[in-house]
Amino acid sequence: MLARLFLWVFMSLSITSFSQTPTQTIRGRITDRISEQALQGATIQINSSSLQTLSDEDGRFVITGIPVGRIQLRVDYIGYSSALLHEILLTTGKEVQLDIRLEQQVNTLAEVTVKAPKLKKGIASNEYAIGSNRSINMEEVTRFSGGRNDPSKMVSNFAGVISNNDNRNDIVVRGNSPTGVLWRLEGVPAANPNHFASLGTTGGPVTILNTNALKSADFYTGAFPAEYGNATAAVFDLQLRAGNAYTHEFTTQLNLFSGLELMAEGPLGKQRKGASYMIGYRYSFVQLAQSIGLNVGTDAVPKYQDWVFNFQSAKGKWGQVSLYGMGGVSAIDFIGKDIDTSDFYARQDQDGYVRNRMNTTGIKHQRDLNERTYWKTSVAYVYQRDQFDNYQYPNPVPPYQGRWQITERKNTLNSVNLSSYINQKLNAKLSWRAGLTGEMSRLNSFLQDREGQDANAPFQLLNQYNQRYSLWQVYAQTRYKPAEQWLITAGLHGQYFSFNESSILEPRASVSWLPKGGWNLYMSYGLHAQTQPFPVYLYQEYDEATGKYNSGNAQLDFTKAHHFVAGLEKRFGNNWRAKAEAYYQQLFDVPVESISSGFSILNSGADFAFPRKAGLVNEGTGRNYGLEITLEKFLQNGWYVLNTVSLFDSKYKGSDNIERNTSFNYGYVWNVLGGKEWKLGKDRRNAFTVDGRFSTVGGRYATPVDLAASQLAGREILDERRYNSERLDAYLRLDLKFGYRLNSKKRKLSQTFYLDLQNVSNRENIFLRRYNAQRGGIGNVYQLGFFPDLLYRVQF
Repeated sequence: MLARLFLWVFMSLSITSFSQTPTQTIRGRITDRISEQALQGATIQINSSSLQTLSDEDGRFVITGIPVGRIQLRVDYIGYSSALLHEILLTTGKEVQLDIRLEQQVNTLAEVTVKAPKLKKGIASNEYAIGSNRSINMEEVTRFSGGRNDPSKMVSNFAGVISNNDNRNDIVVRGNSPTGVLWRLEGVPAANPNHFASLGTTGGPVTILNTNALKSADFYTGAFPAEYGNATAAVFDLQLRAGNAYTHEFTTQLNLFSGLELMAEGPLGKQRKGASYMIGYRYSFVQLAQSIGLNVGTDAVPKYQDWVFNFQSAKGKWGQVSLYGMGGVSAIDFIGKDIDTSDFYARQDQDGYVRNRMNTTGIKHQRDLNERTYWKTSVAYVYQRDQFDNYQYPNPVPPYQGRWQITERKNTLNSVNLSSYINQKLNAKLSWRAGLTGEMSRLNSFLQDREGQDANAPFQLLNQYNQRYSLWQVYAQTRYKPAEQWLITAGLHGQYFSFNESSILEPRASVSWLPKGGWNLYMSYGLHAQTQPFPVYLYQEYDEATGKYNSGNAQLDFTKAHHFVAGLEKRFGNNWRAKAEAYYQQLFDVPVESISSGFSILNSGADFAFPRKAGLVNEGTGRNYGLEITLEKFLQNGWYVLNTVSLFDSKYKGSDNIERNTSFNYGYVWNVLGGKEWKLGKDRRNAFTVDGRFSTVGGRYATPVDLAASQLAGREILDERRYNSERLDAYLRLDLKFGYRLNSKKRKLSQTFYLDLQNVSNRENIFLRRYNAQRGGIGNVYQLGFFPDLLYRVQF
C-alpha cells in the first residue's frame, strides 16, 4: 500500500505545464511591537530590488508579482529598529500573509538612522519575555525530520526538552514532569490538545493541533513572564491565524499521523475590508484506509477526526472580533483476540474501549482605547470527555467467553475560561500590562476498579466527584528600557483555587544587557505554582479498619518552584546564533506520602493514569539544574543547522528524606538537525529537500517491578523499597526526510511531498519494563521502530 501511494504521489507531482515564470503576492501589516498600533509609511522592500511599497494608514501593505521561491524582505520605519526577514517561502498555491511588529528605538533619531537592521529570529512574540523562550515557525514543524507534523514533537529538538515517548507527545522540560506544561490558545488556558487524552495529562498519541491553522507558537521553558501561571515546567502559547481576507484559497493534505485534511479560507463579504474565514477538517488516515478495505496492519485501529476554525471581522470603531475554535473526537478498541502476540505489553485476555472528545469554542475582542493603549479579551467554552472501559476474560483464552468488567472510568469537564488584559505603552522606554485569567469549571469524575480480581469481587470506588470549582489568576507586569542596551521586566502573579481555597503570590523579574557586537546577557527569576492533576486530588482509598474512604488528597496545596536562569547569546552573520543558558529550579511543597517512603508526584504524568496514593501531604522537595548549549543557523541560502546539547540533573526527596533520581533525570540529550534545499528546473521554481536528525538521550530511571507481589495481586505492583533504582539503556535514533516542492506555471497551484524515514536503523530503544499478568512475567516495552511517514499537500 505504501509503495502504491508513493507512486501515485510521484506521478501527480510530475504533471505540470510550461509557460511564463510564476509569481505570487505578499500581504501584511506593520505595527508597533508594544502598543500594536498601525505604522503608516513603513517601507517594505523585496530582495533589495525595485519591488517595494509603503504601509497604509492601517499599517497594511501588498506586493504583487514576486517570483516564487525564497525571498528576503526588509522593513524600515523612522525611529524604529529595522526588520530583516530571510527565506520567506512563496509558492504558487497560496499567498503569504505577514504580521510584522517593529520596536521603537530609545535613542535619538540621528542615532537610529545609522543602525543596521536587527534580526530577531526565534524570539517569542511576547514583548515581556526575556530568555528561556523560542518562537516556533510552522514551516519548521513540517520541515524538521521526525516531527510528525506535531509542534510537541518538534520542540523536543530544542535545548532542555525531551520527548518522553515515541508513541506519545508528552514533553519533559528540564527534568520536570510533563504535567508541569501549560497550554494556552488565544490567550486562554486550553484543554489538552491531543486525541486519546485523559484528565490531568498534557500529552497524547496524536495531536489535534493543525499546523496549517496556526499563526504562531511561543514556547517557554523557565522563569516565565508574569502573565503565565499554573505551570512549573513550560508554557505553550498558541495563536490561530486569520484567513486570507482578499482571495479564496484551499488546502488538501494527507499525512499518515494527522490524516486526510481539507482547509478553506477567504474573505467574508464582497467589499474585502479585512473580514475573513478559515476552517479546516481532518480525518484519520488509517481509519479511512480500513474503511475502503486496505490492510493497515492492526485491528486496533485508532479512529479520530478534528476541526479548527477562525472567523475574523474587519477592524472598526469598536475594535476587532474573532470567533474561533478547535476540537476532536477519538476512539480505539483493544480486543484481546485480535491483539498482536509479539507485543509483551499486550493483554490477550482483556478487551478495552477508549472514547474521547474535546472542543474549545471562543470569542476574542481587541479594541484600541487610545493610540498607546489597547484592551484584549478572550472567552472560551471548553468541553472535555474521556472514557475507558476494560473487561477481563477467565484464563486461559481462547475461548473468549464469560468476560466481566474490571475498570470503569468517566471524566467530563465543562469550563468557561476567560482572559482579559489592558496593555499601555507610556513611551519608548516604559510600558505595562495588567490582566485577569479565570477558569470556571464543573467536573464529573467517576472511577472504579477491580483489576486482578474475579467476577464476584466488589468494585473499589477510587473517585466520585460532581461539583463546580474555579481558578482565578491576576497579574501585573512592567517593561522598562532605560537605554538601547538594557531591558528590565518585572511583575507579580497571583492565584486562587476555590477547590480547596489555596492561594499564592508569585514575583517575577528579568534583566537583559545587549553590549555591542550582537551579544545578549540576561538573568531571570520567577516563583511558579501549579495545582495538582485532578486525578490526584480526587483519588480515595478505602480503609477496612475504619470502614471509611481516605480522601485527604483534596486538601493538597500548590506545588511550587523557584526558577533561576542566566544566559549568554551571540548573534553573528545574518542567521547564526550561539547560546548558553544555565538554570536552577528548587521545587517545594511537592505531594508525597504521609508515611516514610520514596514516593513523589514529581515522577508521574507521562502516561494515561496517575499513581494510586491517598493521604498525600505537601512535604516533598526536588531540584533541577543544568546547562543548555545551542548553535543554530536559521535557514538561509538553502540550508540550516540546529545543534543542541543539554546536561542536567533532576533529583527529588520523598517523605523518607532520601534524595533519588526522578523518573525524568535522563542526564543528557544531544540533537543535531540539518537540511539542504536545491532549486530545480530552468526557472528554479521547484525544489528538492533533504533533512536529517540525530538524537541521543541518557537512559531513564525506573522503579523495578515486584514480581512476587504482582503475581499474587494479578496486576503490576512496583517494588517501592527501590524507587528509581534501575536505569534503562540510553536512547539513540536517526531520522531522514526527503521532500519535493512543485509550483505550477499555469495555475495557482503548488504541491509538496515529504517522505520521513523515522528510526532508519530500526534500533530497539527500551521505554520501560512492565509486568504482564497473562504471562506472569516481566518484559521490555520498546519505543517506535522503523517507521516511514508520508505527507502530501496541495494548495490552490
